[in-house]
Amino acid sequence: MTGRLYTLRQLPLEDRPRERLKLYGAESLSNAELLAILLRTGTRDESAVHVAQRILNECGGLRRLAEKNWDELIHIRGIGPVKAVQLQASVELGRRLARARLPDMPRITRPQDAADLLLEDMRHLKEEHFVCLFLNTKNRVIGRETLSIGSLNASVVHPREVFRAAIRRSSAAILCAHNHPSGDPTPSDEDLEVTRRLVEAGRVIGIDVLDHLVIGDGKYVSLKEAGCM
Repeated sequence: MTGRLYTLRQLPLEDRPRERLKLYGAESLSNAELLAILLRTGTRDESAVHVAQRILNECGGLRRLAEKNWDELIHIRGIGPVKAVQLQASVELGRRLARARLPDMPRITRPQDAADLLLEDMRHLKEEHFVCLFLNTKNRVIGRETLSIGSLNASVVHPREVFRAAIRRSSAAILCAHNHPSGDPTPSDEDLEVTRRLVEAGRVIGIDVLDHLVIGDGKYVSLKEAGCM
């Protein structure tokens, strides 16, 4: 007895490649699922995922598929002229990305380095913004994200959200910062409590919290330099 072939619309929501990508990230998808997203549609008898898996099997894998030219692609069942162009464009983007060099990433060696990156952007904000810089093993900045907007407190800035973002970027360390709309960067009791919780969580997870800057109008306080962490 042969199994029934389902179209993408007939598959459970969590089994559809686009929905799985939204829920779990692109890295969780198989080669066939990623290819199915590019193909967009299948045939009358096959879903896009089935078509993608068959194409990979017939070509001998992803690399062999990427080596095929337009004339070869359009002779594969399930790939027409438009899909062949889309596949070739996607492959070429991947090649260019592999050759592209990352821009020089700033290195954080002291609080002033972080302040230089953040002060002008944050000094005039009307609400408190909690921002994280994500660093690699050489303390170079590999990412930046605003994780909360509003009054800084332990219920708004939770270590779980901070370190989830850090892990997503494979960070070795983080540096936190938030602004005081009043312009006065004097740390509050809540600032100290949030910092304490982040440092403790970082020790458990293995991601260092290098510092927490409180940014005012043209000036800042480093909780590390102030001996508060």
